[in-house]
Amino acid sequence: MISFALALVALLIGYWLYGALVDQLFGPDEKQAMPCYEKQDGVDFVPMKTWRVYLIQFLNIAGTGPIFGAIMGIQFGPAAYLWIVLGCIFAGAVHDYLTGMISIRKGGASLPEIVGSELGKPMRVLMREFSIILLVLVGTVFVVTPADLLASMTDGWSWSSSLVWVLIIMSYYILATLLPISTLIGNAYPFFGGALLIMAVGVTVSIFIQPGWMPELTDGLGGWHPKHLPVFPMLCVTIACGAISGFHATQTPLMARCITHERHGRRIFYGAMITEGIVALIWAAAAIKFAGSYQALADMGTPAVVVNNICSGWLGTVGAILAVLGVVAAPITSGDTAFRSARLIIAEHLGMTQEKIRKRLIICLPLFVLSGLLMMLDFNVLWRYFAWCNQMVACIMLWAAAHWLRQHGKCHWIATLPAIFMTIVCTCYILLAPEGFDLLNRL
Repeated sequence: MISFALALVALLIGYWLYGALVDQLFGPDEKQAMPCYEKQDGVDFVPMKTWRVYLIQFLNIAGTGPIFGAIMGIQFGPAAYLWIVLGCIFAGAVHDYLTGMISIRKGGASLPEIVGSELGKPMRVLMREFSIILLVLVGTVFVVTPADLLASMTDGWSWSSSLVWVLIIMSYYILATLLPISTLIGNAYPFFGGALLIMAVGVTVSIFIQPGWMPELTDGLGGWHPKHLPVFPMLCVTIACGAISGFHATQTPLMARCITHERHGRRIFYGAMITEGIVALIWAAAAIKFAGSYQALADMGTPAVVVNNICSGWLGTVGAILAVLGVVAAPITSGDTAFRSARLIIAEHLGMTQEKIRKRLIICLPLFVLSGLLMMLDFNVLWRYFAWCNQMVACIMLWAAAHWLRQHGKCHWIATLPAIFMTIVCTCYILLAPEGFDLLNRL
């Protein structure tokens, strides 16, 4: 319990201290022309209030990763607390902040354009392909996981099944991808955000009042995983969205096109990532305390089952509904903007304006067809490829941010150091993981 409480406090202190330092080193410009005004089109470039932009940014990036990833990650032991705190403060929040601010300076440019302008044309082409693959994978994963969870919640209803919920969620995604950002996303997200925050508060209170065992940092940082997986680099890929995630670099430019002043960047971009780190920390702690041991947590089943058990066991009927609604809302509000980001990246590459819905349909329909085909793959395989692609994107974006900072005479080390670390993580993972060279089993 002490380690969990200290980790929560550390995340808040990290926002106030290191977040302020990063913001100062970047240097928000009071006179910077904002893309939401310069390119206002009523569809994607739309001025929005700061609180609304923050909430949308938080929900965009907070998919199942900070919940499901944290539940899987805590099985590595108390090292999960350290990775969430240090990764979030010094890597993830910096990554999101720099992506958003550099996007503003480049007129609301998307991830491939940012990377290409800093690291060259070949990297621009690579990031276009990488980003679109990642976004379609994210959109697919974030259809399957909430559909399965909703199907389990409504088990016994005559019409309910995973397939029906997939069709319902996909219908919402199509609307959210095609309509102006202020129409559906801008109005639905405050409701979803409220559910997610109520869930976080309810689970946090339960952590402190429910009896049970929780790991402490004094227990040691390695050797706890039931399958004996090494902490490094597996933990750094398992918990991505709660610490650092390349998916965020595809989402942040969406809000760079809606933010009305650079001075709001720290609150929106850095702050949303810290909020997500808190969510990840809460679910990591809740999962292990509810289960009672690492093996018991592993034996409980999928993360969706763990979430359902925690909510129903700790929060009662009303609290469980609100909590699970928050867990369902998180992936849905990331899945819709994943497809939206893919549309914008393709449109930017083709030079195709997006004011007319016909042009949006031309791009979107193939994306949804591809997503439907990917749903036929085994989910575990889908998730592993998503996880590695995710961290590779984060790694490349950090190198691009480091180059931009150096070119503009700013302190590049705030991006260079996490870029070096993430390069090591991605390299080691592809060497050791079963979907890579699998050296753990071959040596």
